[in-house]
Amino acid sequence: MTNNLAGLLAVAVAADPTRPLLTWYDDATGDRTELSGATLANWVAKTANLVVDGAGVAAGDHADVVLPAHWQTAGVLLGCWSAALVVRTAPAAGPGAPAAEVLFASPPAVPEVDRRPAGERYLLSLAPMAAPARELPPGWTDYITEVRGHGDHFTPYPAVDRQDAELAGRARRRGAELGIGAGARVLVDCDRYPDPTDWLLAPLAAEATMVLCRNLDRQRLDGRVDSEKVDLVLA
Repeated sequence: MTNNLAGLLAVAVAADPTRPLLTWYDDATGDRTELSGATLANWVAKTANLVVDGAGVAAGDHADVVLPAHWQTAGVLLGCWSAALVVRTAPAAGPGAPAAEVLFASPPAVPEVDRRPAGERYLLSLAPMAAPARELPPGWTDYITEVRGHGDHFTPYPAVDRQDAELAGRARRRGAELGIGAGARVLVDCDRYPDPTDWLLAPLAAEATMVLCRNLDRQRLDGRVDSEKVDLVLA
C-alpha cells in the first residue's frame, strides 16, 4: 500500500497503462476528452518538469492551484505533488501567509489571485481540445503552450511534509465513504463533488477509473452510464 500521492497514480497506471483512466465531459461545451493511464502520467510528468525546470521550484515550496475540476487540473495537481510541492487549492491570504512559488489559475480566478504574491503564474483556459488561451493577462504564461515543451518522464520526489501521506490516507477513507470499489468505473458530477479528494484522489486510491462530468446534463446520464460502463454514480 502506497502512502504518497504519486504512488497512487503509479499503481493505477501499472494496472493497465492503456485503459481509459480519466474520461472528461463538459456538457456546456460538448467537450469529451479521454486519457489513458499512460497519457495522464505523461501530462503529470510534463507538469512536474515545468515547475522544476521552468518555474525553478524546490521540494517543499508552495503551489497555489485555483482551478475547477478538470482533466488538466488533475495533471497540474498530480504534477505538483510529484515535485513534492505543498499544494494549496484555497490560496492563503493575509499577513504571514507564505507566498506561492508557482500559481495555476483559470481566467475567472485571475482578478482575485492577481493581487497575491507569487512567482511564476500559469493560466489554464481549460478550452476543449487543450487549446491555449487566446488572451493572457500581464504577468501570466499560458500553461498549455509551456507544458508541451517539457519532458515526458519525471521521477517523483520524496515528500517533504505530512500533507502527502495525510491526503493519501484521506483519499482511501473518502473512497470507502463514497462506496468506490476496487477497480470500479465511477462517474462523478464535479459540480456536486468539487473537492479533488472526491473526484481525483479517492478513485485513484481505489484503483478505479473516472468519468468526470461538469455541467452535467441529467437527461444524458442514463445513456452515459451505459456507454461508459459505469459501476458507480456520484451525482
